[in-house]
Order: sequence, then C-alpha cells, then structure tokens
Amino acid sequence: MRLRSLLFVPGDRPERFAKAAASKADAIILDLEDSVVAAAKPAARQAVARYLASPADGVLRFVRINPPTEGLLDADLAVARAADGVMLPKAEGAADVARLAAALAPRPLPILPVATETPTAVFALGGYRAVADKLAGLTWGAEDLPAAIGAASAREADGRYTAPYEMVRSLALFGAHAAGVAAIETVYPAIRDEAGLAAYAARGARDGFTGMMAIHPAQVATINAAFTPSAEQLAAARAIVEAFATNPGAGALQVDGRMVDAPHLKQAQALLARAG
Repeated sequence: MRLRSLLFVPGDRPERFAKAAASKADAIILDLEDSVVAAAKPAARQAVARYLASPADGVLRFVRINPPTEGLLDADLAVARAADGVMLPKAEGAADVARLAAALAPRPLPILPVATETPTAVFALGGYRAVADKLAGLTWGAEDLPAAIGAASAREADGRYTAPYEMVRSLALFGAHAAGVAAIETVYPAIRDEAGLAAYAARGARDGFTGMMAIHPAQVATINAAFTPSAEQLAAARAIVEAFATNPGAGALQVDGRMVDAPHLKQAQALLARAG
C-alpha cells in the first residue's frame, strides 16, 4: 500500500469527492469526524456510501470514522466496510486498534490510527507493534492534543512546533517505525504557503516519515514530490546494495568515495522498497 499523500475531504461535500480522487493523491480520506457537524453526519454517511459504491479509479479510499466512544461506531462502520481502509481518531493504543479490527470482522481492513490526540495516547505510541498486522500506518496530529490539555497553541509564532509537540511528533515517528508500518506526517494547515509546505514536507521525508496528509488538492503534488525518492537517491541506494552484494563478507565498504556499513545498507534497501 503506497501512502505518500493522503488527502482529506469532508464527507458532507460529495461535490468534492471526484476532484479529490483526481488530485493524484495515493489515498483520499472521506471524513465523517471533525469536518462534519453533528447534524450533517447522517447525510455525510449516505454521500460516502454512494461514492464508495462507484469505481475507485486507482485511488485508495479511507474513511475517518468518529471516535468509537461517541456511540456512532455501528453507523460509521456500515459505510466504512466498503472502503480500502479506516482512519481511527483519538486512538489510545494497540487495544483500541484491536477492538476496531474485531468490530470490522469478518472483513479486515487496514487501520490508520491518529495516535496523539489525547494525553493518554502519547504514552501508548511504543505499543503499536502488537497490532502491526492490522495497521496501514501510524499518524499524528497537532490540533486536538493542545485543546485537550488547555495549551494556547502547538506552534511558535513562526510556525515551528513548540517543544512538547516536537516531542510528540518524534514519538509518533519512532512508534511507527518500531511497529514496522508507514509513518505519516501530519497536515500543513497554511494552504497558500507553497514554499512553507515544500519545506515542511521535505523535513518530514528527511526525518524518516514516509508520507504526509493533505487538506487541499493543491498540496498533493508537492507532498508526492517530497516523498518520492529522486533519481540520484535511487542510484546511490542501488550502488550501496550492489556493493554489498558483490562483497558479501564485508562489514564496511567505500562507495563513491564514502564509507558505508550495515546501517547505510539497511537505509538503501528501505528506500528502494518504498520506491517499488
């Protein structure tokens, strides 16, 4: 499952579904949660159900359900079962994923938890390995958690995350890799700031995220570019893999004038795997 870019679209805006699907995002997230007010949720479910009954046109389709604690799970899953995956908001650890997987039976679907939206959730980020086979990846958010603890903001005046949320971002990144699943960077909310988006996405790719969420179709191309290995990166990775294949007994080698060893080989193999 390739997840470089995942584009949110409100479930009560069916006129936007086709445009989202045509954005070249790897996946769209049909949202039944935060972007839909309570009174509009029944109509949103109907709209999403109609859309999921149509051909997918090559894009993966996830449904973000409402938190299971809100009593809407059965109604949400009646729709989401026709999707390619389910986004689980307010996830607080592996047990929440296991419960959702059981509720989805007998048709298992990959689950993408938003794993940092409550204080309790932060302390569970290292435990998702236990349900790795049920996951599409792991992602985080910088909006709900500040609200949950009464923080004024997750960001400095220049847009950088404050120290607590930099820590949460890092824990989510390591939690995903500890589970061996896709690490999905959170959204960049300034839709018209193309340079800022490019820098943010590039930073995510540099730090080890493998994809990123988007809130507008105009963001997708920039995100795809950031999380698609360049020709130069692929050539360098192939050179490292080939060097070790030619010298299977070597612990360290010189490739293009640079000393490389086992961590570099692992990194090269991972990059080539992501590129398919």
